Amino acid sequence: MIFLRTASVTGLLPSHFPGINSKQLGVCGWILFFLSFLLMIITFPISIWMCLKIIKEYERAVVFRLGRIQAGKAKGPGLILVLPCIDVFVKVDLRTFTCNIPPQEILTRDSVTTQVDGVVYYRIYSAVSAVANVNDVHKATFLLAQTTLRNVLGTQTLSQILTGREEIAHNIQTLLDDATELWGIWVARVEIKDVRIPVQLQRSMAAEAEATREARARVLAAEGEMNASKSMRSASMVLSESPIALQLRYLQTLTTIATEKNSTIIFPLPINILEGIGGVNYNNHQKVSNRS
Repeated sequence: MIFLRTASVTGLLPSHFPGINSKQLGVCGWILFFLSFLLMIITFPISIWMCLKIIKEYERAVVFRLGRIQAGKAKGPGLILVLPCIDVFVKVDLRTFTCNIPPQEILTRDSVTTQVDGVVYYRIYSAVSAVANVNDVHKATFLLAQTTLRNVLGTQTLSQILTGREEIAHNIQTLLDDATELWGIWVARVEIKDVRIPVQLQRSMAAEAEATREARARVLAAEGEMNASKSMRSASMVLSESPIALQLRYLQTLTTIATEKNSTIIFPLPINILEGIGGVNYNNHQKVSNRS
């Protein structure tokens, strides 16, 4: 992926960009080149310690010969030869860097002031572009990450920021990657670390969430009562169709009560019996009054 990106960037850059011009050294340049080479041979072996440079595995060296980038590409890793007086080289670290974005004051789309911070992971894939096309690639990436974070979050509401962090981070990564492509930077990952909300707004959100949960609990309790009443209605219909089922249920209830509370025994008295007793007493009273 890195090699394909390098090739595409080189093809998209204009010819006037630094590091793309492929002109030769010229006559004076070649004369200075031979003089420098001759000086290195004359001062050998002392000069060899000054001309040989070691480039580590994760580094690349961009060599400027008489102000021009040599061979149009970076050198390394390993030993490289730097000619005295005419060669200058710059080391570029190709490892992944972390860019901590400090808390940014952001006014969201729904007019809420928040503080958001994040972190950006990036690496240099083209040492020539990083050295020749921008003065300080790390500072430029840091400032661009700050402005991009503010611009992207300014178009979102507070709820979208709180619930869609991954999508927002992906959008920021895409914008940063497109902007830093000419600098030889590949943005690997963007993360939003913290979203700080004012205390008063936190209390309002907590009260809103509590009210929503309470309303939901009441709805669930009402649904439970309705389902329970339907079940009891079905049970009453079953018991009315089979009188023996009521007796079995009575025995089961006695067993449960006897297990939990041994000193309490309940004998249910059907309402029909009470109505029958009341009817008998009322009839007897009418007969006595008639006789008198």
